[in-house]
Amino acid sequence: MLIIEFILFLVVAAVCAGLGERLVPNSVPGGFFTSAVVGIIGAWIGGSLLGHLGPDLAGISIIPCILGSAIFVFLLSLGFRAKSNV
Repeated sequence: MLIIEFILFLVVAAVCAGLGERLVPNSVPGGFFTSAVVGIIGAWIGGSLLGHLGPDLAGISIIPCILGSAIFVFLLSLGFRAKSNV
């Protein structure tokens, strides 16, 4: 994988994570790199649950990545909420 492909992969993952964050009421603190990590993990979760569904950009299936990111953000927000109540 070339560096430009990796950067494009991170950007697409971060955008999908940003869209996934809009689907849930809470968000995960952090900037671009946190969103990129959430997007990569969300792409893995969404790909595992839904497989290859919908359009593909930079090696990422967009719909499973957005849904997987929303699931991951929701689970992280529950963890942050539980941690703040302790």
